[in-house]
Amino acid sequence: GPAFLAFPNFSIYLEWNQSFIYTTSAAYFATRLGGAKPYDAGNPGSGLSDVAMKQLQQKLAARGHDVGKIDGILGGGTRTAVRAEQLRLGLPADGWPTEELLGAL
Repeated sequence: GPAFLAFPNFSIYLEWNQSFIYTTSAAYFATRLGGAKPYDAGNPGSGLSDVAMKQLQQKLAARGHDVGKIDGILGGGTRTAVRAEQLRLGLPADGWPTEELLGAL
């Protein structure tokens, strides 16, 4: 996933408006006004179906991760478990579950 470098003035943005999305957007637009190139997010892989997400959650739970209820929804617990397994498998730890990850588990 993308990485952002935060400077001390980042906290000033947060003092003015405590929304993380607003703060990162304002900081991004400031870099664009300063001449930075547009951010290219690329094309992320497609997400898992509900059935595949439930399978992933079951596999993660079997490995000892607390994913909460096996419901096919990508919640905070599932995302944290996905990142941990991505790190273990040497994949980019972006928290986005893919067919590749499901197959590797």
